[in-house]
Amino acid sequence: MTTFLDRPAPEAPEAPATTRTITVAKRPRRRRSWVHLLLVPVALLFSVPFLQMFLTSLTPESEINRFPPSFIPSELTLDGYVKLFEQSDILRWLGNSVIVSAVGIVAHIVLCSLAGYGFARLRFAGRNVSFLMIIATIMIPTQLLMVPTYVMFATVGIIDTLMAAIVPWLASVFGIFLMRQFFLSLPAELEEAAMLDGCSRFGTFWRIIFPLARPALATLAIFTLLGSWNDLVWPLIAINDPNAFTVQLGITNFQGARRTDWSLLMASNVIATLPLIVFFVFAQRQFIATMTFSGVKG
Repeated sequence: MTTFLDRPAPEAPEAPATTRTITVAKRPRRRRSWVHLLLVPVALLFSVPFLQMFLTSLTPESEINRFPPSFIPSELTLDGYVKLFEQSDILRWLGNSVIVSAVGIVAHIVLCSLAGYGFARLRFAGRNVSFLMIIATIMIPTQLLMVPTYVMFATVGIIDTLMAAIVPWLASVFGIFLMRQFFLSLPAELEEAAMLDGCSRFGTFWRIIFPLARPALATLAIFTLLGSWNDLVWPLIAINDPNAFTVQLGITNFQGARRTDWSLLMASNVIATLPLIVFFVFAQRQFIATMTFSGVKG
């Protein structure tokens, strides 16, 4: 005879799906690469010339000419910066360089992006031949183009003006090539979907493609700024008016007319280099994104 105690215990009901415990695997923490430990001393090594330039600009003239020279000055002074602003037109030169670089960056962004998009997406007769001819101009040395360019600018009447420094930076072969390669990496389905919704070709470029090209545009802006800001050879040939001097041309002429004052020279180099460093700090993320761009995910 089976008693109540001998009966098997009833099985517990299965828990509903909503109350089941879900175990989520923890993501392993990303291990820091030991390679970064090697990059730190390399970065410090490359920063030594900039640090020495800055310290020399704050070093008294008597201590600069001392032998052996000392890396860290015993006292700091602003005499180099004071003499630079009192004896030169550094503010005018900086303003001219800002105008040349700003116009060059805007023109590169507009013209090179339109040309690159046309070579990447538009179908027209002679597209590949035209692009190859443009790329082939890279093989022509810049020195061979200076005399014909000078004659052409003199005929137009822009020699000894700031336009002589602006016009060569309105567009470049590198900018067209960079933007074309970036636009080719974008999926064509984005444009097709926009055009199916009734968007025009230019509207597709301006509203969809152009915003996606911000990393490439930032990279193009960095290279344009570096080239236009540091350009010396062509302004030295085409500009003789002191009112149209860029910062590099002004510093060269100012220093050449006087004895070598190292504190003043280093102060001028610090002022000429500082805008480039600041601009790169703000645009470095976009620059790295362009170098590592491989497509649109989603």
